[in-house]
Amino acid sequence: MNSLSLDDGPFSDDFFPFSLTRSVADIRCGILTIREKWNIYLKNEPAISGTLAFKANTIPDPEMIRSLSQKSLNYSPKSENILRNPVDILHYNEREIKNDFRLITERRISEPISSTNKLTGSAIFLEPGAIVEHCYLNASDGPIYIGKNSLLMEGSMIRGPFAMGEKGLVKMGTKIYGATSAGPHCVLGGEIKNSVIFGYSNKAHDGYLGDSVIGEWCNLGAGSSNSNVKNSGGSVKLWNPLKKSFIDGGLKCGLMMGDYSRSAINTSFNTGTVMGVCCHVFGNGFTPPYLPSFSWGYGASKYDFEKAIQHINRWKKLKGGELSQDEINKLKNIFDQEKQFK
Repeated sequence: MNSLSLDDGPFSDDFFPFSLTRSVADIRCGILTIREKWNIYLKNEPAISGTLAFKANTIPDPEMIRSLSQKSLNYSPKSENILRNPVDILHYNEREIKNDFRLITERRISEPISSTNKLTGSAIFLEPGAIVEHCYLNASDGPIYIGKNSLLMEGSMIRGPFAMGEKGLVKMGTKIYGATSAGPHCVLGGEIKNSVIFGYSNKAHDGYLGDSVIGEWCNLGAGSSNSNVKNSGGSVKLWNPLKKSFIDGGLKCGLMMGDYSRSAINTSFNTGTVMGVCCHVFGNGFTPPYLPSFSWGYGASKYDFEKAIQHINRWKKLKGGELSQDEINKLKNIFDQEKQFK
């Protein structure tokens, strides 16, 4: 038997806004979250025994698991196994889709893929209940994984690496470039490139999403698009209000959207926009580069808490969910601590 401890430390603040509402171990990178990766690896390696303690930002891989199975419980992860900030989610996503694809599909056979589709490459895997008809699937640069009971509508064009979670929906004519991951119950449409969408979120309409990380229960209104490159061609800087410092987003970095946030139709997100949780975004022109949690509009005023909870519950009911009291308490704590509007 083994037990696993994935501990959040001071580094948790480095993952704003996503660590406001979850452990870093529950951040999605690739097909799976960090915690899900650990659970599958350890289930597949019964030889590992003892108490395993790692930082929550440690991503397991086959080499690490082999070492642990050889009783090397003090194994020190390599730097490339450590997620340092949200930008690393994008940098590691291609590698992690490929690793997770092997982990999930090894010794398994895909559901039959309809002859109505145009296929390139063989690393395409459909889980039971997935429906894919009249689509273009190109796995020459990386695998394509379609989760249980998901639907890819006709005319969708997908280049791997790509992962669609359980009960996901890709709408007609959607264009998706790798490396892109979407968690369970997501709705995708328009044009998406090199992005990670954690789960239960919608980017359902025309508009561009690129080099971005989107939390859970988010909604991008029709026509919303983000910039991912500065006109100067310079490095993109992202503001972290908890650290009161900028992080380097590299030459391409788009939108970092915290859980429960939504944008109105035709919202234009600036390069390197960072927003907290539960933002209701609308306004003229480009968004400011930072929107604090519970922003109403472009951050000029604060979202009323009771209205915010009411609105979130309405969104959750659309996908069969409901806010728990623990979630409400966590959001209230974030609301009370937000000083930006005082």
